[in-house]
Amino acid sequence: MDGMETALTSREAIAVRHLSKRFGGAGGGVTALSDIDFAIGEGELVVVVGPSGCGKSTLLRILAGLLPQSGGEALLHGTPITGPRRDIGVVFQSPVLFPWRNVLGNAMLPVDVQRLGREKLRARAFDLLKLVGLDGFEHRYPWELSGGMQQRVALVRALIHDPALLLMDEPFGALDAMTREAMNVELQRIWMERRKTILFITHSIGEAVYLADRVLVMTPRPGRILDSLKIDLPRPRGLEVMNTEAFGAYVRRIRVSLNATGGLD
Repeated sequence: MDGMETALTSREAIAVRHLSKRFGGAGGGVTALSDIDFAIGEGELVVVVGPSGCGKSTLLRILAGLLPQSGGEALLHGTPITGPRRDIGVVFQSPVLFPWRNVLGNAMLPVDVQRLGREKLRARAFDLLKLVGLDGFEHRYPWELSGGMQQRVALVRALIHDPALLLMDEPFGALDAMTREAMNVELQRIWMERRKTILFITHSIGEAVYLADRVLVMTPRPGRILDSLKIDLPRPRGLEVMNTEAFGAYVRRIRVSLNATGGLD
């Protein structure tokens, strides 16, 4: 884990210290995560990549406050994460839009649930829908949208209450290859405009290198942080960066790390 920095500083949004998660009893339990240590800087886009079953989604759910850890701690701006928080937004692989709500209604769902003041945040919803290219679609329903458009609505829903941290669990994994690439470009653009702190989970090494300021590589279960790799590629990154030698070198390093632990077949 060369270059790994885990000390909490004033610039760090997230600090994870000796985090572990075990499911089940002592006799037949499974250790999903073991001694996870890392930090995420304010405004940093960090991508976690690892093999299936290594605990990536478990880690994200702990950071979202949806699952308790078995040991260690996770802190957001120095405060332990012990349950769901209004300052954390989450985007899952499936957009999970309510079919009876239109685009604006789905985007405004956290506002209604948390009673944050609908009129005040309605204008923000329109601004965000314009930001993701959905202006003019406010009154359409989910079945009228493509998969990529639905995921954009889910992204707006996660951003509507201006969270300090955005967690994304393979949000583009179900999309076709071309739409997935387009969504990667779109997410980079939105992040560069808003500079939200983002933790992004993926199976795709190429997606990780394209999006990340830094890639965390996980071992097979029990999941540990094997490597922390700073991605020194200029932004904004066009898709053509994937054809460069520098991009390929990062991909090869991550693949070597995963192969060394049996993370790739």
